[in-house]
Formats: sequence, structure tokens, C-alpha cells
Amino acid sequence: MQRLDPRTDHDDLRAGRSPWNADGRPLRRPLEADRRCDVLVVGAGITGAMVAEHLSGLGRDVTILDREKPGLGSTVASTAMLQWEIDRSLAELTELYGFDAAAEVHTKSFQAVGALTGHVATLGLHCRFRPRETLYLADGSGSGDGPLRAEAALRARAGLPTRFLDHRTLLADFGIAREAALLSTGSAEADPVCLAHQLLSRAMARGAALFDGEAVGFETAAEGVAVELADGLAIEAKTVVLATGYVMPDIVSAALNKPSASWALATPPQRPELLWPRRALIWEDAEPYAYLRTTADLRIIIGGEDDPEAVATEARQAAMPAKVEALLGKLHKLFPGVEARADYSWSGVFGETDDGLPLIGPVPGQRHLFAAYGYGGNGITFSFLAARMLARQMGGKHEAWDERVALDRPAPG
Repeated sequence: MQRLDPRTDHDDLRAGRSPWNADGRPLRRPLEADRRCDVLVVGAGITGAMVAEHLSGLGRDVTILDREKPGLGSTVASTAMLQWEIDRSLAELTELYGFDAAAEVHTKSFQAVGALTGHVATLGLHCRFRPRETLYLADGSGSGDGPLRAEAALRARAGLPTRFLDHRTLLADFGIAREAALLSTGSAEADPVCLAHQLLSRAMARGAALFDGEAVGFETAAEGVAVELADGLAIEAKTVVLATGYVMPDIVSAALNKPSASWALATPPQRPELLWPRRALIWEDAEPYAYLRTTADLRIIIGGEDDPEAVATEARQAAMPAKVEALLGKLHKLFPGVEARADYSWSGVFGETDDGLPLIGPVPGQRHLFAAYGYGGNGITFSFLAARMLARQMGGKHEAWDERVALDRPAPG
């Protein structure tokens, strides 16, 4: 048997308080006897919810298992900026993998946000989901607009919907005094906890079962996977999907991922005239970058200040006051007229990969075991993509694209 690290819980993944709505959380039942199912999804956060909802919609017999309250781990720490633009720019990915591969990745991400937007509308979910533009700002270092002009040219070549804004246009249209920006259509925003809960509820309405339990071991065989639980019970599944977020079991070996910490805050509700046009999602060409969005009740969320050296709970909490002040300073510099005060502040651990891409697909060396790890700043977008990919792969259909996000893909460069 391979085992999960039992030491990581919700308090290790996030701290503080975010503004998301946890009402309507589906309740887990205790598992009272051994169980058999078609698909076992381990993890009931946003990734597990998307996988369970999609597979249940295909008629699969789905069981969902989580040792803690659904959606209240890493999901509640998400800012839920559902962008198709990924952490690695098209120019950076082109340097790593060539233009064709880089363009394919960005196109798949763009298509995923569009499909997710349509799916939410079809299901009639009410999770403050709204289409948004994104505004990608020059870093403000005074280095000029060359990098963004080059990125805009590559996006145009790839057929991605982006418009270059020079300094004068950006200042006139958005009131932001940066050298330049890229304005793109096709992204979205949501309440991530509400979205996860509603997807789980849809899956359960189709017969999926949600249980309170901790998977501690996996034994694969020709006919399926036997999953050992901490209380001694077991679940036998034809297929298992690991959607355990940033708690990766030792049965998975993926050298590309590493943990980091990020901080975020939400201001008090702002007067509508103080918010930027069309309330676009904002991020910047910097390392680490700050990112901003608004909420349905007119708060501004700003996040960033990422630090891979402050992943431990104590370190994140100790850094919180300074990180909040730094974020408020960045907000005031961008938009001097808004009320730059924190009504909510929180931190979270997230995973990132060397190339900014997720880890999705079969677990190498383990039959019937799949993983869905939507790492980086596009976790929810990647999670939606993972649900569709894994359903296809479970049916024995693999595409060349799958190798771009495989768990055992070679390190970039």
C-alpha cells in the first residue's frame, strides 16, 4: 500500500477569512460499511466537484470521499479569477516548447473557460458567475512596452482575442498609468465555494454519494483499485481520481510541482463609480504578480505577494500583516481613489509547476488511477479541463495533447 501524508489538514492549506458563501454545503455521510463503485473521487473541493459532476452526468456510479468539509480547503482560499491566460505567457511557453505547442495550450485553456461558462448557464447554477475581460499590465518598472507588444503579436498569430493598449489608451480607458496592457475577452469570475457546492449537489442529485472518510492507502489490480480508509473500511472502485489539491499522496511522483504561499484581501464595498470599466480581471507582467477582481457586492479583491519560503502555517500567519499592507499599497497606487482597507484577509498554499501547466492524467505505473491537479493561477480552468480529459481517458481515448500535461512529462528546457 502507498500512503497519504496524514499531517496536512485544512488549517495547513489556508488561514484567515475570505468573502465566499459557504451556505448550502452538501453534507457528508459517514461510511458504515465497505463499498463498491464505478468511480471514486478522492477530494471534494472544486476539482473533485467538477470531476464528480461531469462523470455523474455521463451516467457513471460516482462516490466522493473527503476527510474534511467540502470546499473549505484550498477552494475557499481561491480568488476564482477564471482566466484562460496561464502563468507562463505565450512568449515564455514558446521558448520552452515551441510556438505550436504553446499556442495549443493557450487555446485549450481559452476553450475551457468558454465551455465552463456555457456549462454553468446550462445547469442554471447561481454562484455569481460572470464573464469578464482581463487586463494584463506591464510591470511598471519603466522597461517599456516591448514585451507586451511581442506577446500581443504571438496571441494574434495564435488567434487569441487580445488587443494591445498603449500608455495613452490605457490611461484614458482605465485610469491606470502603466506603460501598456493587453486587453482580452473570454475569461470569467465566480464564487468558488458556492460553485463547488452546487456542482457537488448536482452530482448527488444524479445518485453520486458523498462520504466523510480519509483515504490512507491505494492498492491497484487488474480489475480496479482497493482504497483503504483510516477507520479500517475499504472502497473498491473500477477507477479512482485523485483530486486532493496540494496534498499529493506518495503514490504520485511528479517532479515538476512545488508549493508556494499567496495572500489576498477583500476591501469594503466600493462606490460603483470608483471601480474600473467593466470590472475586468487585472494582473501584471511581474514576478510575483499582483492580481485584482471585484465581487458581486462591489468589493475589490487583490492578491499576490507569493512566497515559496512561507508555506508553513506559522510562517504564513506571521507574514500576514506585512503582506496585507503591501497589497493595500499596490491597490492604492493603482487606484488612489478607492477605499484601500481590508474587510477580509487570508492566505493559502497553492501548487505551481515549472512550466505553469497542470498535472492531469493517468498516474504512472498505477492501473486505473488518475490524477487531476489544476496547479498555478488557473486552477479552476484546469479543473474543468481535467474533468473532460479524464472522462475521455477512462474510455481509452488518448490524444497527443495529453502529453503536454502528463504527470511524468519531462522538465521544461
